[in-house]
Amino acid sequence: QLQLVESGGGLVQAGGSLRLACAASGGTFSSYGMGWFRQAPGKEREFVAGITWYLGNTHYGASVKDRFTISRDKAINTVYLQMNNLKPEDTAVYSCAAGDPRLWVLSMPSYDAWGQGTQVTVSS
Repeated sequence: QLQLVESGGGLVQAGGSLRLACAASGGTFSSYGMGWFRQAPGKEREFVAGITWYLGNTHYGASVKDRFTISRDKAINTVYLQMNNLKPEDTAVYSCAAGDPRLWVLSMPSYDAWGQGTQVTVSS
C-alpha cells in the first residue's frame, strides 16, 4: 500500500514562503506522477501542481503559476512544492496525491494514493 506523508505546512505572512514535502513509501510506486491539490472551506478542491515521475514534466494551476514550483527527488521518492509570494487566498488544506498529472490538468480524477493533508494559513 502506497503511503503519502506531507510536511511543511504552517502559518506565514503574506508575501512569505513555505516549502511543502510529500514522501511516498510502501508498496511498489507505479504512479505516473505526483502532485498537490488544495481545498479551502466552502470551495472546490483545486489542482495546484503536478510532476511526472520519470521526466519531471510539470503542470500548474492558473492561480499559482509563476509563484509555486514543484520538484521531485527520485532517490527518496519525495515531491516538493515551493510556495513563494503567498497570498491570503492561498490559505487551504494542501494534499499530496499520486496519480497522473496529465489527467489532473484536464480535471480528470485519477488517484493511486492520497495524503492526509497539511494546513497552510497565510495572514495579511
